[in-house]
Amino acid sequence: MATLGIVKQRVPELCALRLRAVGGDLTTQQLQTIIAVAERFGEGQVHLSTRQGVEIHGVAKADAEEAIAELTAGGVSMGAGGARVRVICACPGNSWCRYGAIDTKALAAELDREHFAQDTPYKVKMNVTGCPNNCGKARENDIGLMGVTLPVWEQETCVDCRKCVELCPVGTISCEDGRYAHDAEGCINCSVCTVLCPTGAWKPAVAGVRVLAGGTMGKKPRLGTVMADLVEDPEEALALVRKILTVYRAEGRPKERMGHTMDRIGLAEFKRRVDAEA
Repeated sequence: MATLGIVKQRVPELCALRLRAVGGDLTTQQLQTIIAVAERFGEGQVHLSTRQGVEIHGVAKADAEEAIAELTAGGVSMGAGGARVRVICACPGNSWCRYGAIDTKALAAELDREHFAQDTPYKVKMNVTGCPNNCGKARENDIGLMGVTLPVWEQETCVDCRKCVELCPVGTISCEDGRYAHDAEGCINCSVCTVLCPTGAWKPAVAGVRVLAGGTMGKKPRLGTVMADLVEDPEEALALVRKILTVYRAEGRPKERMGHTMDRIGLAEFKRRVDAEA
């Protein structure tokens, strides 16, 4: 029997089917297929997971292969479990969110194409979030890609309303004699000033990706470590993800999350190993 996406349940004869929704997206046709399978093989309902996933509970193990075949025919793929790269999550990004600094959907699709269901020492969860609002919880995933913006002030369009000073969530924008500046070291690159400035005096000088690694929740929570910041080329960010996974596969112990591997061997050594990857 196929095992990808099949999850054990409390009742030994039953299982749940975990489905693959890359970036949290499903077409209406896929949803209709899921509904039909849930009604025929499950309990007539679906469960929405905390990671944008869809699960059909209460499926008899004896019916799992037939249910999966019907899902596949309707264009629905199975998710992953165990020591593998799980389904890639993403917020809407700049497809419609005004704060989104990057194309989260394109990055999620590429990560899915290259890494989904690949073996790893333990489960690897990835998330792509459009900005430091961190709606997708990129900091709390093993691999997180976060859109970031470096703002610049243009005097010509400024009307000295001081809205930016008021709205900056970390208080790094200041004004002296009608000239505005921001503390680059304290700035969290969140795009609030560039989005909410009423005259567009604050503009994004650079938009890029912050790459984080080692985040996890669960029993031993840990926030992700910044591996690179303001990476302008998405391909460079994706290449860094490959290097991080290569080092994790070499150094990680079975059932050891990536962040705990990083802490065990030391952040400096982990970063050195990543930098040394070709």
